Amino acid sequence: MSGIRDTVGKDKRRLPHVSRRSLLVGATAAGGLAVAWTLWPREYRPNLTAAPDEHIFNAFLKIGDDGHISAIVPQCEMGQGVTTLLPQIMADELGADWRTIAVETAPISPLYTNTLLVDEDSATFTPRSFVPDFVADVRSWARREWAVRHAVMLTANSSSVRMFEGPCREAAAQARALLMMAAARRWDVDWESCDTQDGFVVHGKKRLRFADVAAAAALLEPPAEPVFRSNSTDPLYGKDLIRIDLPAKIDGSANFAGDIRLPDMVFAAIRQGPLGATTLKSIDRKRGMASPGLLHVVTHERWVATVARNWWAANRALDRFAPRFETDGPPISSDRINKQLKAALKAGGYRIARSGDVTGAMEGRRRVSVEYLVAPALHAPIETRTATAAPDQGGLRVWVATQAPAQCRSAIARATGLADNAVTLFPMMAGGSFDACLDHSVAVQAAIIAREIDRPVQLAWSRAEEIMRVPPRAPARARMTATLNAAGGIDALVSRIAVPSTNHEVRDRLFDNSPADVAQRSSVGRPDAAAVDGANGPYSFPHSAVDHCPADIGLPTARWRGNSDSYTAFFTECFIDEMATSAGSDALSYRMAMLGDAPLLARCLLTATSLGGWEGGLSGTAQGLACHSMRGSHIALMATARQSERGLQVEQLVAVVDAGRLVNPAVARQQVEGGLIFGLAAAVGATTDYEDGLATARKLGQLGLPRLAQSPKILIEFVESDRDPGGLGEIGVPVVAPAIANAMFAATGRRIRRIPLSAQPI
Repeated sequence: MSGIRDTVGKDKRRLPHVSRRSLLVGATAAGGLAVAWTLWPREYRPNLTAAPDEHIFNAFLKIGDDGHISAIVPQCEMGQGVTTLLPQIMADELGADWRTIAVETAPISPLYTNTLLVDEDSATFTPRSFVPDFVADVRSWARREWAVRHAVMLTANSSSVRMFEGPCREAAAQARALLMMAAARRWDVDWESCDTQDGFVVHGKKRLRFADVAAAAALLEPPAEPVFRSNSTDPLYGKDLIRIDLPAKIDGSANFAGDIRLPDMVFAAIRQGPLGATTLKSIDRKRGMASPGLLHVVTHERWVATVARNWWAANRALDRFAPRFETDGPPISSDRINKQLKAALKAGGYRIARSGDVTGAMEGRRRVSVEYLVAPALHAPIETRTATAAPDQGGLRVWVATQAPAQCRSAIARATGLADNAVTLFPMMAGGSFDACLDHSVAVQAAIIAREIDRPVQLAWSRAEEIMRVPPRAPARARMTATLNAAGGIDALVSRIAVPSTNHEVRDRLFDNSPADVAQRSSVGRPDAAAVDGANGPYSFPHSAVDHCPADIGLPTARWRGNSDSYTAFFTECFIDEMATSAGSDALSYRMAMLGDAPLLARCLLTATSLGGWEGGLSGTAQGLACHSMRGSHIALMATARQSERGLQVEQLVAVVDAGRLVNPAVARQQVEGGLIFGLAAAVGATTDYEDGLATARKLGQLGLPRLAQSPKILIEFVESDRDPGGLGEIGVPVVAPAIANAMFAATGRRIRRIPLSAQPI
């Protein structure tokens, strides 16, 4: 364990010396910051716009004179159903008729800050290592205040319902109280004796439509504290309501960034060079300008864009311009990435988490070590990165799908030399994202092009640009080392994981607008707890530790659906299976013996094996298990997979999920099914090799994604629960690859220790 630097901050012998003067300076600085920020304005008013016949009740609700109710959604709809779930929560609390609910995207405002995500990713904003508790508490407060004042409206971490269920319910409760107050004034009764149901305020046999009292209600003052609706006989919460966005997506009327059409609009295509510190050196301007249909060419230090009356003509023109790029430093390649991961694993690292006395428990004992490897994972959404930008009286209007609208607007403003308030951003739905929409390059590029040619333009990346330029989820290499007790159970476990410090890269790109290569170099060598999140797993070991070994692979990396859990669960669940086999134990009973502190997950595991017909994991059964907990949810998966003439064939996935209360069970099932298929895609493909700084894949067909005929039968069971909702968007992803890998061992007797799944040595 030599070379490990401890960042847990609990062992006083490892803390740096803190003098009385440094404490006073730290306390003064923190206190001064607190005083200064306290003097800033604290009250934020809704900045919604309303039609003449609409009435704003609060930041989340508007009601029209015709009875329609506009639910304001502050999160990006990218297929997860948030534009149904949050309105469903509000409609239920309001006592509304679901048929009257409409949805609007929230404007940029501190009122919609995702403070839950900021807290969960606290290391991204203000690392706590080696900081005394009283200073850390101030920093925690300052972090949230900073996020609010910068309107950090991030959509990520399966946090939409977990963050906004409370604010949406409170907003609906306050609006409901106002409606009842207005109706009570007409009836001359106590407003608290009124109720709401199906879009009416009711009092005995008296009924008034929301529309009839909306104008008067919006002028009243709500009660100091929300008065929540008592249990309804027919609640909307928990119903399988049809998604609000579904009909428009089916009939094609739903608008995405690529559907925007403006007067005098033209279309642009772009070519960017190899990954790394790359600059544009030259283009063949004479030959390029002769391209059919070409209108403009726009060059930038890092890219070249062509503009035509249609995208195909613009994209064809790029080949004629034959852009040449120059990259400083060694080119990124798969071989270099693998070498750097191996080197990082051998070098020192940072101890991110620990329990018990790992060093003492391993001294003089026989150790079992196994290494695992995962490749970079691509986002590969259906919609490639697209943005539409239009000059607007000295400013800009921009339509783009973004998971961080305030930061996207700031990036556009900085790149074009405009003030933030000169940029009007229209956040669009995303055709998938998987966190790709945290990258704002396409919006910035479209804005620059629009300013250059002084007319509306729509920029769409080709699939090749999407594959090459959106940073992938980081590759990782792990060494799992354990000592076993007399019964073959794990006594001590050390998980050493070599992986880039992705969270620091993302922060620099998102909040400082750093180019991807600059952010990557800046992150090198920095400990990142989020990069090994989930490695602790749900199991109870007497002694355990998790080490992060920062790897400098040169390749910029990004957040991704499931983030680090997508590989840490693979490491842990495959290793647990190997230890069970070594102990001659059934994989189910081996896990259950270590889940004493995780009863909810244990219940999921028992239920999944019962539903799936677990046969003990015997040779030839082709069954494998995996389980995981994250974002307040728990999942157990039993996979049946075997080798066929067509290659790996996954026959069945049986998943049992405990995600607390379900706002909409149908949407919950869609989320888990989508996560399982996404996890299957990553297990068998969704990656690319790199040569000379370029991805070798150019098309979706080259990514090894599973086809419909290869999709398994999926059975999903939810555990009934009254717990607060957990995250659902990511929970299905981490368990698929390890469950299939373990099933393949049962089928073939060969261990798979890499993703994409392959029995090749690592």
